Amino acid sequence: MKTVILKPTKDSISLCAEQLKSGELIGLPTETVYGLAGLALAPESLAKIFEAKSRPTMDPLIVHVALETPSTAALMKEKLIDPKELSDAAVKKIDRLIRKFWPGPLTLVLPKSSLVPDLATSGLPTVAIRMPAHPVALELIRAVGSPLCAPSANQFGKISPTSAADVKKELDGKIPSILDGGECERGIESTIILVDEDAEVFCLRPGSLALEEIEAALDGEKIRMKALDSSQGPLKAPGMLKSHYAPKTPLMVLEHRLDRLTTLPQIPQTAKKIGVLVMEGNLQQAENLAEAMFDHAVEVRSLSRDGESNEMARNFFRALRELDECGADLILSEPIPNGTGGLLYALRDRLKKASTPAKAG
Repeated sequence: MKTVILKPTKDSISLCAEQLKSGELIGLPTETVYGLAGLALAPESLAKIFEAKSRPTMDPLIVHVALETPSTAALMKEKLIDPKELSDAAVKKIDRLIRKFWPGPLTLVLPKSSLVPDLATSGLPTVAIRMPAHPVALELIRAVGSPLCAPSANQFGKISPTSAADVKKELDGKIPSILDGGECERGIESTIILVDEDAEVFCLRPGSLALEEIEAALDGEKIRMKALDSSQGPLKAPGMLKSHYAPKTPLMVLEHRLDRLTTLPQIPQTAKKIGVLVMEGNLQQAENLAEAMFDHAVEVRSLSRDGESNEMARNFFRALRELDECGADLILSEPIPNGTGGLLYALRDRLKKASTPAKAG
């Protein structure tokens, strides 16, 4: 199969809609990362998603919708959720979040209806749903006329794609088309929230919607964290494994930023080139400092000029991918700056998982 990158014209969106309706998968831009899209309500398409990504079926998918007026009632009308499993207080809280943050990078885990295939939810009684804030994604979903599942368009556990070119590198020959919607505005995946039957609010995966924004929308209610890993049975939501988002090149997180390191990390003698990821500052100055510190050839990327967390998040996967492809034998990363505000918590989650070796087998 030849994979083609398409400009998001009316004709190409119509073509991709027909490809999806015929059971094919396509690369889809969203504001967070690029997704591998297939029909959410067709088990055959869902099976192709798991196969193309080499994704274990215990890791559930996110259903993407394009509602005319985002609300809990609209999800009920689409017959995607079963509100009987929720209290009135929970429904009101969920509805407030939908009306405030959809379309946008918020995924909600809700009781599923019988219309949603078990393969989409890893057999769980809940389904993860979001409405993306990208015009191409919304136009395509509406052209198809039914929801899409669209996990990140990469090989499972690897660096998430933030451009059409990234998707082609990951899935070339496995899908017919990639819609090019430009670089992703957010750069990391959506925040996943669970409102349980008692109306308690939990974060299953931090992401590109800051938790304090969600708490503010809930009149200051504090969001509790669910365990971010599951050793038995299906995961409650995507992105909850301890090892994820990982480059092929070994990644080590330094104890301090470069200019505060007192002890250099132990670098394998066989390493000839090192990739260095810094959080903020002038790139040329960072390159000069890294070259002076390490007796190796270096390739340096800086996430932000001034440490602004939205810019750091937008550039995180792109910079990590560039270092992974530069021929380095090891990538060294500065730690995420202290603090939990903005997107720092989500960035710390991504860097920790990217640097954790996957278990064999």
